[in-house]
Amino acid sequence: MSVRIIGTGSYLPKKVADNNFLSTIVDTDDEWIRQRTGIKERHLSNGKEGTTYMAAHAAEAALENAGIGADELDLIIVATVSADTYVPSTSCSVQGAIGAIRATCFDINAACSGFLFALNTAYAYIEMGMAKTVLVAGAETLSREVDWSDRGSCILFGDGSGAAIVQKDDSNVGGLIASVTGSDGTQGDVLTCKGRGIQNPFHNSKRKKDYIRMDGQAVFRFAVTMVPRCVKQILKKTETDVDDIKFFVLHQANVRILELIAKRLKVDIDKFPMNLDRYGNTSSASIPILLDELNRNHLLERGDKIILSGFGGGLTWGAMLIEW
Repeated sequence: MSVRIIGTGSYLPKKVADNNFLSTIVDTDDEWIRQRTGIKERHLSNGKEGTTYMAAHAAEAALENAGIGADELDLIIVATVSADTYVPSTSCSVQGAIGAIRATCFDINAACSGFLFALNTAYAYIEMGMAKTVLVAGAETLSREVDWSDRGSCILFGDGSGAAIVQKDDSNVGGLIASVTGSDGTQGDVLTCKGRGIQNPFHNSKRKKDYIRMDGQAVFRFAVTMVPRCVKQILKKTETDVDDIKFFVLHQANVRILELIAKRLKVDIDKFPMNLDRYGNTSSASIPILLDELNRNHLLERGDKIILSGFGGGLTWGAMLIEW
């Protein structure tokens, strides 16, 4: 038995904010942003396109691409740090929106590694015989979590969703080959977004909801060290030559991070597809959005080996080798 991705989908809000537009909000300019991040523009919600809305649209696109109906789903996992509601979960709301009446639903919060962690969970469910067909989505409305007066953070993030349908395949060929994941909670303060303060009969916090705060240099050092390390672990574990990898589909955070990772792996940067120039950092949505673009542009063929890798708040990280 193998476990394969049989369909992908994505959704991006219609509103686009380019760097010149942001220069009217905060003290910045297009050149400053592009040189430091590689980002030219990002998609932002119009207010109606929340996390559930985008996740449901990406899910429907993935189901259509896979050629199956929502009633065939046994499980829905949504990775997000920006849910519309605490309860119900985003996955339950997506279930209701697409009519997946048979599916068990839950969310995962692993920040920018979320889609990868959710994909691993889907594989585990299928391998244990607990599910046959699973919808995995990453969806974020980060524009609600950003301080739009902070030029160091508001330029980085965008909204969007990506999804994949994962299914048991009796061919026993390809699919998930191996994965590694990790977390380091001692560095949790490097990237944070606090919730509401405690308010009860014993304590009344005056602090309102906080916004995304990030130590950019610490995140940079973490990413360019940990990603090459876990990719090398995957290659060694599976006795796979780096030259056999067609694409390295990494979390889209910063072009400088991706360029340095490629350099440390001694891999041509052309093997690192990017779309962060158009979408910015969409956290858990970035890998599935990029995967959907590769799939729909017919850049992935049966038998291609690709590595997925996420890294972000928590701190969390991981890599996965799959055969398409």
